[in-house]
Amino acid sequence: MDIEFPIEFTVLGTPVSFQAARAASREQWKARVKAASTVVLPAPHFVSGDRMAVRLYYLPEARMQGDVDNIVKLVLDALCRHIYLDDAQVERVVVQKFEPGNVFNFRNPSAGIVAAISGPKPALYVRVSADPFEELQ
Repeated sequence: MDIEFPIEFTVLGTPVSFQAARAASREQWKARVKAASTVVLPAPHFVSGDRMAVRLYYLPEARMQGDVDNIVKLVLDALCRHIYLDDAQVERVVVQKFEPGNVFNFRNPSAGIVAAISGPKPALYVRVSADPFEELQ
């Protein structure tokens, strides 16, 4: 079955950096991302060859330690050969943190964003779209 984009899902836990010392930690985080995505994917499904955009919103329990850009690499790697063929298809990545007390009031939030904001923390909201220009129009 083909994936109907966009898809949204939430990964519970603190993202692990690509630079993490323990390879096991990196692999566990990628497995957690992949497992969280299966909730919104048809089973079985084909991976997409389309151009992609990925949006990542990190919602920590407290002030974030580390850099927001360190969140990206392992998430994109986890979705490779699972949602898209290769992470080279990803043309646009938006990543933002929303620390406690600093949550943006979304005009028309999706159910996925609402669930991530109102759910347990720490959490990472992930949206994958086959339209890298959707927010630019």
